[in-house]
Amino acid sequence: MRADLDRRAFLKAAAALTAALWRQPRSEAKGSRTRLILLGTGGGPRPRVGSMATAQVIIANDRLYVVDCGDGVARQLVLAGASLPALRHVFITHHHSDHNADYGNLLLLAWASGLRHRVDTWGPPPIQRITRLFLEMSADDINIRIADEGRVPLVPLIHAHELTAGGSVLHDDDVKVTCALVHHPMVKTALAYRFDTADRSIVISGDTTPSANLVRLAKEADVLVHEVFYPAAADRLVARVPNAATLKRHLLASHTAAEDCGRIAAEAGVKTLVLSHFVPADDPQITEKMWADAARRHFGGRIIVGRDLMEI
Repeated sequence: MRADLDRRAFLKAAAALTAALWRQPRSEAKGSRTRLILLGTGGGPRPRVGSMATAQVIIANDRLYVVDCGDGVARQLVLAGASLPALRHVFITHHHSDHNADYGNLLLLAWASGLRHRVDTWGPPPIQRITRLFLEMSADDINIRIADEGRVPLVPLIHAHELTAGGSVLHDDDVKVTCALVHHPMVKTALAYRFDTADRSIVISGDTTPSANLVRLAKEADVLVHEVFYPAAADRLVARVPNAATLKRHLLASHTAAEDCGRIAAEAGVKTLVLSHFVPADDPQITEKMWADAARRHFGGRIIVGRDLMEI
């Protein structure tokens, strides 16, 4: 019997060690009260094997502040160990489908998971109309679950706010949020967001060309999560996407090259640059080292090449 107990204890300890080792590469954060998790790091709307569409979550005092809602955001939150009913705020940088495709689904699935409190959502117009139309589209499911499962009504919980200029967004007990207009042709309004908490400052660029507004927003921030483009791979990406005759022109005109991400980080004086929203997201010829080396030409601080579910 003693041998069986020793064996069970050994197996339990080995399993715990294996789990700890499995989790460690996913996390770059150590002892910080405010958590940043990259839920999806791929750029563009095409579903891919290697990375999910763009989304990230900031967790402050166990409350979720989600920035962008690419395809699969609710599942990524669950995989990250976040509680969907803890959702408090959703921020959309702009209305491209790799940033907002699952905006409505996140609200619906958080509610289906037990959400009972108010959620505020923020983004460029027409986020109020998008919200209203999604809730109307989902009305049959919502009403059946209210009647059949005893759930609280969803519609009164959701409050959408439209942002058309830079400045203050919100200030609650856990975080102060400000935004800036950035340049992302042909999108009329694209935003970057800054989150200041008691222990960290985090900036999410959204999609943008090199932006002086972003530099000002990110001044002395602890972390800048910046979209990134590898121009030398543009032709290979375009060749894999049919019916996209002007895609290369869009990529060159609308995104920030990896080298310029380093320039932006240096000008802003940030401590850590996180590369994310990779364009292309699935080119095997571009290594993590190549992404980082390009940004490092102009930035001497810490550079992290983001991966899905990485905590920073």
